[in-house]
Amino acid sequence: MALIFLFSCCFFPLFFLALRRALHRTRALGMDQLHATYLAAKLVSSIQAVMASTAGYIVFSSCQHVLDDQHWLTSTYTQFAVPYFIYDIYAMFLCHWHKYRVKGHEGAGPRSLRTVTRTFLHKEFLMVLHHLCMVLVCFPVSVLWRQGKGDFFLGCMLMAELSTPFVCLGKVLILYKRQHTLLHKVNGLLMLVTFFCCRILLFPYMYWAYGRHAGLPLHRVPLALPPACNLGAALLLAPQLYWFGLICRGAARLFRRARPKDTATAALRNGHGPGGRALD
Repeated sequence: MALIFLFSCCFFPLFFLALRRALHRTRALGMDQLHATYLAAKLVSSIQAVMASTAGYIVFSSCQHVLDDQHWLTSTYTQFAVPYFIYDIYAMFLCHWHKYRVKGHEGAGPRSLRTVTRTFLHKEFLMVLHHLCMVLVCFPVSVLWRQGKGDFFLGCMLMAELSTPFVCLGKVLILYKRQHTLLHKVNGLLMLVTFFCCRILLFPYMYWAYGRHAGLPLHRVPLALPPACNLGAALLLAPQLYWFGLICRGAARLFRRARPKDTATAALRNGHGPGGRALD
């Protein structure tokens, strides 16, 4: 198992660096350092998400007994995924660094690494905290505290990554200023649905699955579980609710901006100008 962990420690950074180099050096793409770095980071995140959700589905569909059934992928992929969260903090910082330079902030004077790090942590504090918790809390719990129980639930948690490719594509489209395209709207809808199903409804579903196993109605399941389980679920759910709220706000802004344009187009088709005046 240690070999899997060490392999992953090398795999994600090297894969990212190779992708960034290839994207930057491909003349047909014409990418600068920012775009190559950003796209490489999102590609790595999307590939990891596909692997995680696939492993999660295999474990989820293979475990008939929600507590006692085991699958070798559970512990294997958990150890493979942990270095990804450490790497992803590094990749996010590189994206922030290059964005900062492209925006020309350095024109006001030389900025130290400490200043850039502070602005990065201020902007991405919740995501960095989430990644650190996955490494420092969730990994020890899944490897040591579970004692081989609950592979079914860990498989469910891995499937939460299904929404990540849509989140990454949305950010890439925003970087390329394609917010008003049909692709961005379709991707936003898919992101909304997958995020809600795989990261919000996931928790009630796991409570329901345990209740079915224990012969309890859903509303009595939290009382039957150890307080630590309920606390852990609440701490994991809280940032998902916050991010889902941000996604909903972004979707509302997008469609509000599109509505006046559609109204103006309809008015012109009906022979009226933008202010409701009849056209000659």
